[in-house]
Amino acid sequence: MPVVVDPLGETLSTILATLPTGSHAVESVDKLTSWLSNRNEEYCVFLGPHVEMSEAVALADGMRLTRPYTSVVLVREQVDAAVLRDAMQAGIRDVVPVGDPELTASAVDRAYQLYLALRGPGGSIHSGRIVTVFSPKGGVGKTTTAVNLALALTDKGARKVCLVDLDLAFGDVAITLQLFPSHTIEHAIGSEEAIDVPLLDSLLTRHPDSLMVLAAPSHPDVRDRISSLLVSRVLKTLRQSFDFIVVDTSPSFDEQTLTALDETDECVIVATLDVPTLKNVKVALETLDMLDIAPDHRHLLLNRADDAVGLGPDKVESILGVPIAKQMTTSIDIAAATNAGKPILVSNPKHPSSRAMIELAGLVTGEPVAPSFTGSREGEDRTNGADSEKTKSGSRFRIRR
Repeated sequence: MPVVVDPLGETLSTILATLPTGSHAVESVDKLTSWLSNRNEEYCVFLGPHVEMSEAVALADGMRLTRPYTSVVLVREQVDAAVLRDAMQAGIRDVVPVGDPELTASAVDRAYQLYLALRGPGGSIHSGRIVTVFSPKGGVGKTTTAVNLALALTDKGARKVCLVDLDLAFGDVAITLQLFPSHTIEHAIGSEEAIDVPLLDSLLTRHPDSLMVLAAPSHPDVRDRISSLLVSRVLKTLRQSFDFIVVDTSPSFDEQTLTALDETDECVIVATLDVPTLKNVKVALETLDMLDIAPDHRHLLLNRADDAVGLGPDKVESILGVPIAKQMTTSIDIAAATNAGKPILVSNPKHPSSRAMIELAGLVTGEPVAPSFTGSREGEDRTNGADSEKTKSGSRFRIRR
């Protein structure tokens, strides 16, 4: 229901008379904050003419991010160009004059329609899940994993997925997908307080295979200008529009990567069978433990898991203290597919590595993988088949709702 804020009781009564029965009234913004803290069903806030404009702007600006499904309507004795400009910049949905029942009813109706669009008739706001792909070591196949996992999660367009390249200095997501974006995350710099769904939509690049991409800047010197606040608000806003947001990170615990990890629902850690990488991954896992990041939602992907290197999966699990979720052997087909601009999942969906990515997507979503989609073939990739059985019995994951 709508809530009205104004310090004068007479004004509160005037505004309430134009609102639906059951609307509530409070005398200050502080009391409004307390009222809203335990009431997610309030879809509209009317700020009366005696609420200072600076206070109204600050409240609307904050609610645009914390409660995007609750519209703020400004009520004024006089509505002029300056009031409309300030309201628009703060994200105030409507401005109406005092005591105009027709315009007030229209504002209430628009607010309710927006509430239903964002939260649905059942009242639960859409909130996509963030899947972060991370490795403390470069060159292990992290970007290739992020790209193919994102494509697997789309499930041929059944899910809305956005791939975010947060390797801000040397991100390769766009070139891996043979995309040439006209906009990148760089174009959101300076808009931290104004980020919303339409703004981000204008920065995304569409891939033909039902995937949206937010590309990294084209020049590495931009990285330092992208704040952790910007990263946080970008990811929170993308949750409103997508079922899954896959984040490719830099191979370090920089502030942007830490921000992404802090927002993470599922974390895929990529490792290879060499001692330096395993040492760094072990330290990274200990750091994730210390920061309490996705403790029960980590998936270890062992890439280039070849038998001839002297280290086996059992040894890796013993060193790292976590089970291997999936493993993939070295394949020249993956590099060839990447060089051709068609990731292996697109160019050869029946390839063992493609099947491993689809099964990893199944672990992330908690949903079974359709056999027809994996394209399993007799005698193909016995290592992945054995690992699949092992994953069913040994992986640790719970679905976060």
